[in-house]
Amino acid sequence: MKRSAGILLPVSSLPSPYGIGCFDRAAYRFVDWLKKAGQSYWQILPLGPTSFGDSPYQSFSAFAGNPYFIDLEAFTEEGLLTKAECDRALPRTSDNRVDYAAQYRSRFPLLHKAYRNSGKPCGTDYEIFCGENGWLEDYALFMALKDKHGGKAWNVWDDSLRFRKADAMERCKTELAEEMDFYRFLQYHFYRQWKALKAYAGKNGIGIIGDIPIYTAYDSADTWAHPELFRLDADGIPTAVAGCPPDDFSADGQLWGNPLYRWEKHEETGFRWWTERLAHCFKVYDVVRIDHFRGFDEYYSIPYGEKTARKGHWEKGPGIRLFKAVEQSLGKRDVIAEDLGFMTDSVRRLVKDSGFPNMKVLEFAFDSRDSGGGGDHFPHNYGENCVAYTGTHDNQTLVSWFKTITEEERQMARMYLCDQCTPDEQLGEGLIGLIMRSAARLCVIPMQDWLRLDDRSRMNTPSTVGKNWQWRMQETDLTPQLCKRIGSLTKLFSR
Repeated sequence: MKRSAGILLPVSSLPSPYGIGCFDRAAYRFVDWLKKAGQSYWQILPLGPTSFGDSPYQSFSAFAGNPYFIDLEAFTEEGLLTKAECDRALPRTSDNRVDYAAQYRSRFPLLHKAYRNSGKPCGTDYEIFCGENGWLEDYALFMALKDKHGGKAWNVWDDSLRFRKADAMERCKTELAEEMDFYRFLQYHFYRQWKALKAYAGKNGIGIIGDIPIYTAYDSADTWAHPELFRLDADGIPTAVAGCPPDDFSADGQLWGNPLYRWEKHEETGFRWWTERLAHCFKVYDVVRIDHFRGFDEYYSIPYGEKTARKGHWEKGPGIRLFKAVEQSLGKRDVIAEDLGFMTDSVRRLVKDSGFPNMKVLEFAFDSRDSGGGGDHFPHNYGENCVAYTGTHDNQTLVSWFKTITEEERQMARMYLCDQCTPDEQLGEGLIGLIMRSAARLCVIPMQDWLRLDDRSRMNTPSTVGKNWQWRMQETDLTPQLCKRIGSLTKLFSR
């Protein structure tokens, strides 16, 4: 990875016409705009199908793609839908928020109509796709069964389905054959469209940085199909779940609720499931950012049923053994280790032993509450082998962050900038310049920070449900002036 710069913008935040960003013309225009702005990377959030809460980090599958991202205009061009049908179901809007409930109510009937109009999916490309993706059968059956059960989680299904009894599985595959075909159809078109967009980005010198959660959701095809790999009891109920301990930022900690891995079972297989997962990711992305990387060294285990994360404890993870197994199978690949949070010497050692660049976040440098390593996030301390951010999808935007930190912290930031005069609302470029001029090999700036937006455009507030993951950029935001401004700063710092 050469010295370069990129922009963080979720696919859902693109200014597409039907209420959520997707793989349509807006995505291709954004690639063109990134190229003109001198950028080398486009970082996105996880692409998986979302469930309750709309978080891309709680997905029905670690392998499948989100059907909301399928370009409906491409379906109209292929004769699978009409423009009028799309416009009636999902009126074109420039709203800057995603209405996920409206997407669920209106988009799936359209996708079902497109499936019916396609006849039955067939053809060499489709057959190759289904044959090459071993996860697809479990996913298609899981989603068909969820639909049959009114969306209920798999742990309340009939025992023969919960525990995947062979005769019940065969019977359901016959009864739900058409429903399974529908979900295969969606995944085929999702990956066909994404492959074309990714190829276009690559042709224009833009690499895609993907983001994968360390954990899977409990209500997912992965947990249902491979219960032996997770810490579940004989009834399929988690015995312990994931999260983060209380700290200066959260008195109760964070209770994520994901089932924890039985790492000993993964190791018995040579970490086959992880190797297959990452092999899939390296087909989908150019660089893979692994969320909560510290969990491979030590993970926080919370007894199932707890209402907060207070009673959890740390347990040892697989450490470097996992990544040696992956490298032996897949070779050296481009990975970013998201090592944010409470750092220990053993976590630092794992990051160093892996050789992966880790993350630096400028906002953390000036946090007076952080007694555990804010100094690591000061740009003068960055080494080359890291990726620098002003903030992430979990942080405040720069504008709101600077307004809400303490006066002492604001003065510290101004002193670091050697700037006591610039109005607060105009400091963003100076703060971005701090990490752009650092030694970090790659700098990634959230689009909201380039646009000087406040927290009304924040992507996510951790430990909250509702009003997250909704922000959308406007088509008018991508101005030639902003493009020139970004390009000039990028060129100035040889990125």
